[in-house]
Amino acid sequence: MFITRPLNLPAYPFRLTQVEGKLYIFDKLRKKKLLLSPEEWVRQHFVQFLINDKKYPPSLIKLEGGVKINTHLNRTDILVYNSFGTPFILVECKASTVKINQKVFDQAARYNAVHQVTYLVISNGLQHYCCQMDYENHTYKFIQEIPQYIADV
Repeated sequence: MFITRPLNLPAYPFRLTQVEGKLYIFDKLRKKKLLLSPEEWVRQHFVQFLINDKKYPPSLIKLEGGVKINTHLNRTDILVYNSFGTPFILVECKASTVKINQKVFDQAARYNAVHQVTYLVISNGLQHYCCQMDYENHTYKFIQEIPQYIADV
């Protein structure tokens, strides 16, 4: 059974239940219990961080959405849309024990080739990296913080 551990994100009052020796977390967005894995622990914290601290409306956040790359169907962890319905932030979550390395960045970049977001975020719950993408110049820059939600006019 996965034992929850503190992350480098604010603590949130999650609804955890144990059934037959397995720990579940209630996902407020999908409105269902999910088996709690180390990656799910990070994903749920990051979603609450986006909603509570960065003020993104829950209605603009999609979890584990399918993305087809060549012939493979993959899942993006968190995709945040702007108020026009355009993908804006893609968050790739890893378990806190997973080291964020080039392989993880490459995975996120493959997903982003489909979505073309403004901000690409990678987190293992302890370390967070945010890149602001510049498609016109084929570059990106690391920024210190994920931007606060601002409603598009």
